[in-house]
Amino acid sequence: MAHSACAPYILEMDVAALWDQLAAGIAGIPQSGLLIAAVISVLFGIVGGFLASKGSGLGRAMRRASTLGLLAVFCLVVLQLGRFDPRFNVAVPELGLPEQTVSGGETRLPLAADGHYWLQATVNGQPAEFLVDTGATLTAISEDTARKVGAEPRPGGIPVQLRTANGAVTAQLTSLDSLRFGNIEANGLDAVIAPNIGKVNVVGMNFLSRLASWRVEGQTMILVPAPDQFAEPIEEGAAGPDATPDTAPRPSIDGW
Repeated sequence: MAHSACAPYILEMDVAALWDQLAAGIAGIPQSGLLIAAVISVLFGIVGGFLASKGSGLGRAMRRASTLGLLAVFCLVVLQLGRFDPRFNVAVPELGLPEQTVSGGETRLPLAADGHYWLQATVNGQPAEFLVDTGATLTAISEDTARKVGAEPRPGGIPVQLRTANGAVTAQLTSLDSLRFGNIEANGLDAVIAPNIGKVNVVGMNFLSRLASWRVEGQTMILVPAPDQFAEPIEEGAAGPDATPDTAPRPSIDGW
């Protein structure tokens, strides 16, 4: 009896989550040139199919154009998804997909008083603080940070659905020309411009997985880039020359 009583609640939660994802996806269509291109291609195919059934040569041409358009969209989606996995190292600068690199030397981050690892960084030359989140798939910057560092949504980028404490949100992909902290510099790193997360910026697994290794020893997180790009390590307990003291106030992360 207990199992059957829980079933409606579970179904309701699943439907609610699916509805949130659907609503966020529809809301993201006007923000994505790629989705707009896909919708136009589909409409071309529908109209072309109707005209082709009447023997129209124009209809057949429209159907071919629709197929080519959808194929191009599919290829762009695959290229961008492939960039999330460092094993593929997908880079097509002509399409706004720069090479993603991480170089430098060992950097150590102390555990902050709030129980998280924070780092002082510069993004495109502008200072920004980041939370290191090993549970986040992608690096994320707030809308405020994006404006400050001049990070623009990628033309033709795929919208990314994020699940936060405040519900599902649609984020836009961008590339960070430079992300520097401690002895490490990342170039061309993919990130999302995430709305409704306040002032929090997050370093996610798409950065950490490009390191040779990362680990936690005691209350220190140790980040090590590839051995052939190794540099002298900084002093233990420091996040870089501009590190914020451990007692500094941190932005709220309740919405993330």
